[in-house]
Amino acid sequence: MKKQLLLLCSIFGILVITSCKQKGCTDPLAENYSSEAEKDDGSCTFLHDNYSGTGSITQGPATTTINNLFSQGTRVAGVGTITSSDGLSWTVPAENSFQDNSFPWASDMHNIYVAGHDYADVASAEAGLNSADIVEIDAGGELITAYIWSDNYFEMYVNGIPVGKDPVPFTDFNSCIVQFRANPPFDVAMMLVDWEENLGQGSESHSGFSHHAGDGGMVAVFKNSMGTVIGVTDNSWKAQTYYTAPVTDLSCLSESGSLRLSDNCSTADSNDGSSHYGVHWSIPQNWQNEGYDDSSWPSATTYSNTEIGVSNKPSYTNFTDVFDDAGNDAQFIWSTNVVLDNLVLVRKTIQ
Repeated sequence: MKKQLLLLCSIFGILVITSCKQKGCTDPLAENYSSEAEKDDGSCTFLHDNYSGTGSITQGPATTTINNLFSQGTRVAGVGTITSSDGLSWTVPAENSFQDNSFPWASDMHNIYVAGHDYADVASAEAGLNSADIVEIDAGGELITAYIWSDNYFEMYVNGIPVGKDPVPFTDFNSCIVQFRANPPFDVAMMLVDWEENLGQGSESHSGFSHHAGDGGMVAVFKNSMGTVIGVTDNSWKAQTYYTAPVTDLSCLSESGSLRLSDNCSTADSNDGSSHYGVHWSIPQNWQNEGYDDSSWPSATTYSNTEIGVSNKPSYTNFTDVFDDAGNDAQFIWSTNVVLDNLVLVRKTIQ
């Protein structure tokens, strides 16, 4: 009898401890986790069955915080927030400076939303430039002109100073010119965003499906005051991923050194994104600054014009003499996955 009482007390004690532990833990996505571990402060860490990477995991749709940054666009450029399983809050598709008036706008090469700014060629676009838009990095520095096509959105810094942001966050597709004065060498840093209609799910409507994983891609050419090409986008640039979605099975993800790989993940269209995952990484401080150590970042992956799909886009084809110059052909760059990686930071020192 004494042994039975002791056994009952032990079982009761375990039940009490387990009950108290579970009561103190809040699992935002309980059905997706195999185990939980209570921290010293009583909060919990939830471990995924099939994910062992360094990112934070979200699932399903985000909460919309900005309905539309650009009401004229052919797609809605919303912004939202979503909480990951480790309790962190993430802005999707990215924290951005589109509404920050102190961040200068890029000038237009092809922009159907501004009358007269859908230029037919590079010379016409250059003739429309305003000298007041030139950003001074170095007093008396050389005038540098950058020509940019990006799917969908970019923000550019030179030596940590904002020099130009994309005036069209989503679609229709546009292209831009950014001018600044700087003494080479200088560091170019860009935030690249493949926007999403389904916030937090990395997808948009396409070809009859409500959840289609759209692709990104960016190409740029830099010329000095003499018109000589001093830099183009290629695999000598650095590119790191900070948001990947949609992911239907977390086991498809892997990491190798600093590479955040999703090449084994499905990109199939769907009409239900409620179970789709997003993977997020915190952007490092001062990533845009001069001299930032990006040596551990992966090299950019290059893509052909066909892979990005620009043959039917006047925002690109009107300016192939600069983008596809036979002597200095710029290449489209992104991370290793131009479809699923939605927030990518790139850097390059231009000599």
